[in-house]
Amino acid sequence: MGDLSIYRPEGVRLQKVLAQAGVGSRRKCEELIERGKVKVNGVVVDQLGVRINPDECVIEVDGKRISVDASLVTVVLNKPKGVVSTMSDPDGRPALDRYVTGYEERLFHVGRLDADTTGVLLLTNDGELANRLAHPTHGVSKLYVAKVAGRAPKSICTTLRQGIDLDDGPVRAVECRIIDSQADHTLVEVEMHEGRNRIVRRMFDAVGYPVLELVRTRFGPITLGTLQPGQMRELTNAEVGQLQQVAGL
Repeated sequence: MGDLSIYRPEGVRLQKVLAQAGVGSRRKCEELIERGKVKVNGVVVDQLGVRINPDECVIEVDGKRISVDASLVTVVLNKPKGVVSTMSDPDGRPALDRYVTGYEERLFHVGRLDADTTGVLLLTNDGELANRLAHPTHGVSKLYVAKVAGRAPKSICTTLRQGIDLDDGPVRAVECRIIDSQADHTLVEVEMHEGRNRIVRRMFDAVGYPVLELVRTRFGPITLGTLQPGQMRELTNAEVGQLQQVAGL
């Protein structure tokens, strides 16, 4: 390792920083360093004893960015149907405030899901991360499963991938596949990079197959997993690091 710019004699040993970030035991972190699996500001660190200031470094393990700021909290909620994507609602509808009462930090939601849509909704106190993830220029991938009325033909996916015109501009699915087809409904999985209001529902309406139920199963690298509606969990440092990567941080 030839780059001396990351050395901070008064700093924290790199293996301790990694262990505190949840990468593994101190010994495992030392092994990762010795095997050349750790980069600091893009430079491989393969020697033990290096001290750094984690607040001024980007740390990667096996090519994945690791979040080391303990003051930042990001959680994933499986938003239930009927809950609005606001922290409180003047009309008295169920809102997100009921899910963050256990956190001292002030969490806010990343983007929105309409009241009738369930699934992955991120909440965080990291304003920069939230703004970048929600901004359309970053085109963060989102995966949905839509239950639509009627038996939709396979050609529906070709149409959605090619793109259709809506009142506020064109839209297209990045990927699309039919999961299941019945006489009265079809399950369609679509990947989107867009986040316009009710965009998935409006897209299916436009091709003549209105959405009966809609769930977002993935936002960027974060999936629904085994979370039931109303359940939430805090993201690991590695997951936050993955979000920072897709957000260009």
